[in-house]
Amino acid sequence: MAIVDVVVIPVGTEGPSVSKYIAEIQTKLKEYKEQGKIDYQLTPMNTLIEGDLKDLFEVVQAIHELPFDKGLDRVCTNIRIDDRRDKSRKMNDKLKSVQKHLDNGGE
Repeated sequence: MAIVDVVVIPVGTEGPSVSKYIAEIQTKLKEYKEQGKIDYQLTPMNTLIEGDLKDLFEVVQAIHELPFDKGLDRVCTNIRIDDRRDKSRKMNDKLKSVQKHLDNGGE
C-alpha cells in the first residue's frame, strides 16, 4: 500500500479561487473510494490518497485531467509518493505512530 500526496493546480482560472475545481476532484475521488480502490483525505493544502500504486497512478491521472475537461489549458500537478514495502501501513497508522511518541514524551 502506498500513499500519495497530490496537489492539482488549475492555471488560468477566472479568479484566484480554485475551490470548485477541488470539489470536482473530491467527487472523482469519492467514486474511486466507492469502488474500493482508494481511501483519501482532503487537507487545506493537499489531498492524501492511499491504495495500490497502480491504482494511485490511475487516480492521479484522472484528477489531473479534470480541469482540462472544464476548459482550462494548463494544469500543474505536484505528486509525492510514500511507497513502503516492508510492511503494510495506512495513513492513520503513520499518525498513530507519531502520537505514540508524543504520548511517551517524545521517546
